[in-house]
Amino acid sequence: MAVDDAGDAPLVVLDRTVFYPGGGGQPSDRGVLLRTADGRSWVVRAARKSGGDTVHELEPGPHGPPSRDDVLIADLDWARRYSLMRTHTALHALCGVVWREYGALVTGGNMEPGAGRMDFEFERMTGDLVEAIEASVNVELAADREVRVNVLPREEAFAIPDLIRTKVNLLPPGIEQIRTIEIVGLDLQADGGTHVASTREVGRIKVTGYESKGRINKRIRIAVEDA
Repeated sequence: MAVDDAGDAPLVVLDRTVFYPGGGGQPSDRGVLLRTADGRSWVVRAARKSGGDTVHELEPGPHGPPSRDDVLIADLDWARRYSLMRTHTALHALCGVVWREYGALVTGGNMEPGAGRMDFEFERMTGDLVEAIEASVNVELAADREVRVNVLPREEAFAIPDLIRTKVNLLPPGIEQIRTIEIVGLDLQADGGTHVASTREVGRIKVTGYESKGRINKRIRIAVEDA
């Protein structure tokens, strides 16, 4: 374990961790680090990648950070993580439906637990169009489609048609192994985030708003609901 206490918030690197460091529009995990010797805990308010490590940013406290030789348990906020997993899979289902039915590329996106938004390359968007998209996505979610994770060599991955659904390819040239997420029968994309195992776990989506963000850039906002 490595500890950096020089800044405003202590930073801890563990030999291994379950915390997702954020990326691809998905926020990082939060949770606590528990010291096995006495049960003392530190709140992890964020995690991020630094080089090849996952850095855990701790809330400052009166007792200081853990010591380098402490044995710690990484305990993430599972309710928050699972909500993000459902939300991320819901956004992939939305992307899959929009691509299949309208051929529109993604121009942006973001999420929080239980809600998210995606921007698409549409010239115009109407209430009827958004209602049709919402209905189609909910049909796909109810179909209990399996969500598969795979890691492919870069050359093999980029041989897959339409693997990159974003307007701009955000994958750095140096990445040799490409992680893909497939909603079987609906969507296959390069992606590094966390997902549920089946679309049925998502529940349903509700479109909470839509707006224009430019001439050919339209935003759809969704909330994830229980089925």
